Amino acid sequence: MLLKHFFVDKIAHSSYLLGGTKSCAIIDPERDVDIYIDTARNLDLDITHIFETHLHADFVSGHIELAEKTGATIYAPKAGNCKFDHEAVSEGNEINLENMKINILETPGHTPEHISYVVTDKSRGKDPVGAFVGDTLFVGDVGRPDLFPGRAEELAKKLYDSLHNKLLKLPDFTEVYPAHGAGSLCGRAMGAKYRSTIGYEKKYNNALKITNKKEFVKSLTTNMPPAPDHFSRCSDINRKGPTLISNLPRLEEVPPEVFIQRVKDKNTIVLDGRAYDAFGSQHVPGSYNIDIGGNFATFAGWVLPPDKNILLVTSNYEQALNGVIRLHRVGLDNIIGYLDGGMFGWVTSGFKTNRIDQISSEEFHEMSQVDHKFVLVDVRSPSEYQDSHIEGAINIPASDMRKRHNEIDPEITSVLQCSTGHRSSLAASILKQHGFNNIFNLAGGMKGYNAAGYGPACKACSGPHGPRMRGEVRWYTSPRHFTLKNFSPSINLYKK
Repeated sequence: MLLKHFFVDKIAHSSYLLGGTKSCAIIDPERDVDIYIDTARNLDLDITHIFETHLHADFVSGHIELAEKTGATIYAPKAGNCKFDHEAVSEGNEINLENMKINILETPGHTPEHISYVVTDKSRGKDPVGAFVGDTLFVGDVGRPDLFPGRAEELAKKLYDSLHNKLLKLPDFTEVYPAHGAGSLCGRAMGAKYRSTIGYEKKYNNALKITNKKEFVKSLTTNMPPAPDHFSRCSDINRKGPTLISNLPRLEEVPPEVFIQRVKDKNTIVLDGRAYDAFGSQHVPGSYNIDIGGNFATFAGWVLPPDKNILLVTSNYEQALNGVIRLHRVGLDNIIGYLDGGMFGWVTSGFKTNRIDQISSEEFHEMSQVDHKFVLVDVRSPSEYQDSHIEGAINIPASDMRKRHNEIDPEITSVLQCSTGHRSSLAASILKQHGFNNIFNLAGGMKGYNAAGYGPACKACSGPHGPRMRGEVRWYTSPRHFTLKNFSPSINLYKK
């Protein structure tokens, strides 16, 4: 038995190659499938099987793409009612791959149709060696059951049964191969390791230590991080079968004089993937700003209207191609062009730009010491805000700014702040779309503010592996407030 692990950064997705001597299976493939084909070729293996544990919510899977390129059979949960050609499997089914036996366990909870693949290497023994558990069990956590409106309690109960009555009944030495690690929003407190064992998780996984079913359900149906908009869309795309990437249009290099005409189309949006300092300096009016170097795919899937055509602005063509790959991962396939020549080409063509002022921690501190009216908007998640925030700041998460911008008075200066400056730039770009002009983006965010000596480091900002879009409420004690001298905004600074 041969095992290879693949990892997609930012969305923290794990997929696997399970191989014998001549053939192999790919488990929960990402949409960019060439990496599996190249790896199998280098190992002199044929890809004959594709295993899906569930209809993934946070990314578009590569099962259709991989089957098209290799001729491999797709195996998917029978309860998923998938619309593409596949072998529907359920509990009790057995798949053979050379000397390996793969047994199916139905493990609903994270999603209603979830299954796990339990592998026995018959060349070595009769006991299971490992289990591909998808999003049912993670290193240090379990899958979230709240992605289906109105069904959180029902699915949490099923998740408890899937864990305690099935997966935890496997031998303690059975390895656990989850579909996500630290940084994913499919759980709440995942570890950075990509695999574990049943025995280790029994002993050290805090979620599994809650043996009372009622308490387990309560713990997983309260204080969960928000679920991005694209989660429900991706599940449906994966059920129907994603469009083949080869059938999508090639990224077109659009000269500025054509780009500006396409921008005028109400069914088209502009997405600027540059860093916030470059975006703040000058950008195409009306653009969204999501830094390709950050959680680009997640926030694009979260905030961009999925029915709109997308025009990209990046520093170069290679960066645009990288952005396209990431947009495809969250089901945004309607990318119709890239600004040829970037912003340099735009301004040398004489076209108008907008800007967002960047303010450093020192400048912000000085600004707060004078009698200057402004509103400080903390655009991090509620749990990050709860952990630590500057006293007087109001909390509107960046992803909510689309609907809550009217809570801020556009006539009052707004300072937007997140953990580093990336999310606050996204929020600022949305405010600009709604006519806000008196905006500052706090460059460096809370991390820079803390480093400047104005407050202790918050756990969400300084965690080395977790996502920068939310904190983890289970390690919070009491909120910490960083007081700005003479800064006491009154309610009349922002709209009700």
